[in-house]
Amino acid sequence: MSQPKSQLDVDLLSINTIRTLAIDAVQQANSGHPGAPMGLAPVVYELWQKFLRYDPADPLWPNRDRFVLSAGHASMLLYATLHLAGVRAVNAKGEVTAELAVPMDEIKRFRQIDSRTPGHPESHLTTGVETTTGPLGQGAGNSVGMAITSKWLAENFNRPGFDIFNFNVYAICGDGDLMEGVGLRGGLAGGPPEAAQSLLDLRQQPRNAGRSCRVVLQRGRNHAFQGLRLERDARHGRERP
Repeated sequence: MSQPKSQLDVDLLSINTIRTLAIDAVQQANSGHPGAPMGLAPVVYELWQKFLRYDPADPLWPNRDRFVLSAGHASMLLYATLHLAGVRAVNAKGEVTAELAVPMDEIKRFRQIDSRTPGHPESHLTTGVETTTGPLGQGAGNSVGMAITSKWLAENFNRPGFDIFNFNVYAICGDGDLMEGVGLRGGLAGGPPEAAQSLLDLRQQPRNAGRSCRVVLQRGRNHAFQGLRLERDARHGRERP
């Protein structure tokens, strides 16, 4: 008789499933980027499982939290998550259907012509992709616009004791995003946290990336943003502030 799985077992299985879907899809397409999905799978799983307010059966819910993958080359990270979360597809009439936004057949067609899983996420092709993130910095800049929109909607439509809009925006961006003005300056244009709320995960690459991350964190602090630097804990293999 098999023993019931603990929550830790389920979490690890889910994270590894995201990773293996990314690996298999990239291998099938003979192109793509498996590294970022493998490294970021725990981050995205934790976010979607414990923090993101999102209804997979109603991906058009106006007050849903937004997740933006500005590092669009890691697209299989998003496609695998949408598949496992069971996000439903929206048809051309704007109707939510019973079909999955990213079924397994589409994962098998990763990076193929006319598939719903192109190399970089396209919002008009795949339900659950909040914004197209092909050009560097595009998602980072757009996520700030979404966060400002949340605040604007709240100011204009919320009433005392009755919030209609209070959604958060979560974005993952890389050093390349921050080397582009639309990403770096877009983030700084958001102003202090009371003006916009957007959480950026800065995935630092070697060589010249360190300077970009340091610059955006320092400039962010100058604009009243909170910047945290995570370092890997060698004893436990985990990241810590």
